[in-house]
Amino acid sequence: MIRLALLYERTKSDFSIERRGLDLRFRNVTLSAREWLAPDYVRVRLTGSDLAGFDSPGSDDHMRLFFPAGPTDSVEELRAAPSREYTPLAWGEDWLDVEFAVHGDAGVAAPWAAKAPLGSSIGVGGPRGSAVLVGTPGSWLLAGDETAIPAIRRFATLIPTGAPARIVIETVSAGREIELDAPVDVEWLHRGDAPSGSALIAFLEALTADDAVGEDPFVFLAAEQSIVKPGRALLDRWGVDTSNAVVKGYWKRGQAEYHAPH
Repeated sequence: MIRLALLYERTKSDFSIERRGLDLRFRNVTLSAREWLAPDYVRVRLTGSDLAGFDSPGSDDHMRLFFPAGPTDSVEELRAAPSREYTPLAWGEDWLDVEFAVHGDAGVAAPWAAKAPLGSSIGVGGPRGSAVLVGTPGSWLLAGDETAIPAIRRFATLIPTGAPARIVIETVSAGREIELDAPVDVEWLHRGDAPSGSALIAFLEALTADDAVGEDPFVFLAAEQSIVKPGRALLDRWGVDTSNAVVKGYWKRGQAEYHAPH
């Protein structure tokens, strides 16, 4: 009887996640502005006429940023440059805003976002596809580490006023919180010197079936890869259909070239 009841709960959602393909395009853009939102978190504005027609209908979309050593003369040369995936935050006809978590000088993307001179050029590829939330969830749980903040920002704009919701973000310590426009207060977790994801995993593992945020929830969980197992376990405890949730590792400790699943 319990299994049948759980099956019923998983088939009555009033929303779904719809996969949509997009035309894959590569664009050349220029760094035109930089704004530090926290000591280790920066927003940059990329501009250029190539951004005409850019679109990102899914809040969790991924585009690829390419970081060549200098100007490129072809798409092939651009695609050969080191690259990383990021979520588009906001955009217009000739501009695109992207946010970066900056921890030290490792890698290629975060140091560029932190230190590259204004006027520096990079490439943008995609998004090549979107996962679009269709319909209206009955409640919301959005949780992640610093790398998930852009997607959480975008999902938060979809939450109706008064809907049951929790937004939970892990960061290093107090003083590293970032202002978000959301209909509920953000709950900040601090991991201190513990590995990334530690505080978020502890939070998820402490949630019981009775702690469900509300009926028919949409669950978005994204952080270091270790979040996936406890995140899926939470979906099972809450009776959430995995096809109507997003649980993913945005990055993997020790692997600079790790690509988040789409």
